[in-house]
Amino acid sequence: MSYTLGVDIGTFESKGVLVDGGGSILAQASRAHKMHVPHAGWAEHNADEDWWGDFTFITQKLLTESRIGPKDIKAVGCSAIGPCMLPVDADGKPLMNAVLYGVDNRAASEVEELTVDIGNDVLLKRCGNALTSQSVGPKILWLKRNHRELYDRAAMIQTSTTHLVQRLTGRNVIDHYTAAGFSPLYDIEKQDWTMELSNEIIDRVRLPEILWSSEIAGEVTTAAAKATGLAAGTPVLTGTVDAAAEAISVGVTSPNEMMIMYGSTIFIIMPTADRVVDPRLWYAPWLFEGQHASMAGLATSGTLTHWFRDQFAKELSPGKAFSVLAQEAEASPAGANGLVMLPYFSGERTPIHDPFAKGTLTGLNLTHTRGDVYRAMLEGIALGTGHAIETYRDAGAPPDALFAVGGGTKNKVWSQATSDIVSMPQVLRKNAFGASYGDAFLAALAIGSVKLEDIEAWNPTIGKIDPDASTSQLYLERMAQFKALYENNKGLMAEIGDTP
Repeated sequence: MSYTLGVDIGTFESKGVLVDGGGSILAQASRAHKMHVPHAGWAEHNADEDWWGDFTFITQKLLTESRIGPKDIKAVGCSAIGPCMLPVDADGKPLMNAVLYGVDNRAASEVEELTVDIGNDVLLKRCGNALTSQSVGPKILWLKRNHRELYDRAAMIQTSTTHLVQRLTGRNVIDHYTAAGFSPLYDIEKQDWTMELSNEIIDRVRLPEILWSSEIAGEVTTAAAKATGLAAGTPVLTGTVDAAAEAISVGVTSPNEMMIMYGSTIFIIMPTADRVVDPRLWYAPWLFEGQHASMAGLATSGTLTHWFRDQFAKELSPGKAFSVLAQEAEASPAGANGLVMLPYFSGERTPIHDPFAKGTLTGLNLTHTRGDVYRAMLEGIALGTGHAIETYRDAGAPPDALFAVGGGTKNKVWSQATSDIVSMPQVLRKNAFGASYGDAFLAALAIGSVKLEDIEAWNPTIGKIDPDASTSQLYLERMAQFKALYENNKGLMAEIGDTP
């Protein structure tokens, strides 16, 4: 029997699975960690503890629980949050905490400056993306300007998957999909690094080698074998961003099939036959040569549920808090008794790309309950998701099908409101374990033991979340209010409170 192993490093939790050749899960493991927020608008991980520490814990646990011999693992796939910015020294050791993806807004001034210098039209043509908080290039420039000594010591700028693969194999690589997030340093036509748009950010030799996601990057070294329990010589994939692996895990393989990932953030991926060029969305080559993808994402989603629990449900035990809050939200009617929330607690990514946007709750009166507010928060996230999908339609790339995945799918209010707002059903697959399952499948694909279409047999459909026509008019009105609330207050938001 051929076994493959997948590990994914998320924003708040890492997960791993060990599967057989038919996709059956023989063991699974997870480990929680924290997102560090040293300043408003910043988001960081400790790469040693949160990335590599989680990876070694999970692989050891998977091998112990499955009782599969390390030499029987034919390939390892990994994914992680991204794109991130981590400077490392010549030995691959982190020089600081990793700066996370679009939830970190520290480089807002560099984004603005580079956009003016290069021009939006040039950025869209050469990079496929406007510069936003999701872009790594401005964050490298921020490092250069604010921590020059660390910048000078950095032998390599890594993202999360690059760091994992380097620790496993000694090789610094990145996949094309993730590299496209390093704007303005990736040229989508050449599919290679470019220094032509800005030569002050970083020199090419300090960027990883670019491969395709399912290419074998190297083999587990003796040192990595000792740390992980894996066998030395085990093939390791290049890997990709967690959301891309998650899309594969639920069978998103054809153009205009869209994945909605309900995680710490909402992330949306849709493979497309042709390149979608729109500054409100993100573009990247898809995981396989010759294919395209269009992406969107909110800045705070599941993160908000954790924040709400920690601040307003302290009397509830951690194991029961989300269940109780969900029940309270279900007791509140659709529309949350007139409350509207903007979920912009870390600025916002697509489609508004505003690092100064703020979380906002309006409509409060003395009759409102905790359940009303919690429901308004969930509906606010759903409205933000609907706003992003509306943008795809405006850009001439409407989705044909929606596939939902992630822990948030278990929250009936959240997932149902999303279907109601976008007026489309969401398909649910049998296995919702997520990106690590996709990593295990990509590992099997890389060694030739499966074909891409085999994901249908690995992870069959078990149901769907149909839209409720009775709430369509209500949510249509809410969407108009949601967008107006931001547009009418965005200037004030930039003046109030801490800014990046």
